Amino acid sequence: MPLTKLDPTPALVIIDLQKGIVSMPTVHPTAEIVARARQLAKAFRKRDLPVVLVNVSGSAPGRTDAGPRNLSFPPDWTDLVPELDHQPTDITVTKQRWGAFLGTSLDADLRQRGVTQVVLVGVATTAGVESTARSAYDLGYNLVLVLDAITDRDADAHRNAIDKTFPRIAETANTEDVLKLL
Repeated sequence: MPLTKLDPTPALVIIDLQKGIVSMPTVHPTAEIVARARQLAKAFRKRDLPVVLVNVSGSAPGRTDAGPRNLSFPPDWTDLVPELDHQPTDITVTKQRWGAFLGTSLDADLRQRGVTQVVLVGVATTAGVESTARSAYDLGYNLVLVLDAITDRDADAHRNAIDKTFPRIAETANTEDVLKLL
């Protein structure tokens, strides 16, 4: 369903736009995703609305068919990209799971600020973005997925999430739609 309105206190949540992840090949160029996220962050900050910068520094401990999850990263792999212009007022979340809510203080931080709506951007559509979106929906937030500000490494999975999953849990928009409503 297309975005109908923004709540009085939405929060922009930017998922995994960090040096190690934006360097990976994706369906849509990550430079475009970062530029749109930066544009949205600037607009949210200008209106004193919460901006959440999320990075990932680990993974869940469970076994998977994909193999062991023992990850070790180069020194700057988890650093947020400088284009996001991290500000002291931003909420920062370092997660150890795909989603930004499980095992972090994100829900409490947002509720403390009166947030009722999450506007979500970042990488990867079918990992960090979708996991965070599902949790936000389950926690009762009105959810907006900014479709031109998310991407994935797998085109089919990206398209499936946008066409099948996201319409069931969120409103969708493009960057310009959100900026106009702000």
